[in-house]
Amino acid sequence: MPYQGGVLKGRSREYMLDDQRFCLDRPDVLSFTTEPLAQDFTVSGNVQAEIFTQISGTDCDFIVKLIDVFPASEPVNPNFHMLVRGEVMRSKFRNSFQNPQPMVPNAIERVHFTLPDTCHTFKKGHRIMVQVQSSWFPLVDRNPGKFMNIFTAHDADYQKINIKVLTGGKTQSRVIVDKLN
Repeated sequence: MPYQGGVLKGRSREYMLDDQRFCLDRPDVLSFTTEPLAQDFTVSGNVQAEIFTQISGTDCDFIVKLIDVFPASEPVNPNFHMLVRGEVMRSKFRNSFQNPQPMVPNAIERVHFTLPDTCHTFKKGHRIMVQVQSSWFPLVDRNPGKFMNIFTAHDADYQKINIKVLTGGKTQSRVIVDKLN
């Protein structure tokens, strides 16, 4: 999953400004969108992601993006999907950065992490979107899908894994924001 859409000749530092619509048709990206907002909604402070997941391997990455979806009636940028915040969590660091742990294949596990803080107002008529994906190349190096030192990984170490993000019951994944208003 690239961090920008289109054909890139080099890495761009303007990715935070790029329209995120290129992700909408990808089968490896989950998107959750609110209805159009009835009033302005300001998010201030930390954004927390709590993901309940089952993976077939022992390591993977979770990238959570908070996106402001502009309405079609927006005069300057109709239907624009603006990245407000995004962050990655390598699942082996879900409990500790000092003591990485492998995921248990096919077990339900909780991955909780905090995105960088933000102060953003989603305007009336806009929508709030959350996207979850498992790679953000080349901003984040590729994960081989197994618990190991990625810097010593060889081509043969990379494996395809299945990732489920659970969305119901006691294992409901969610994004928690501090609301200012």
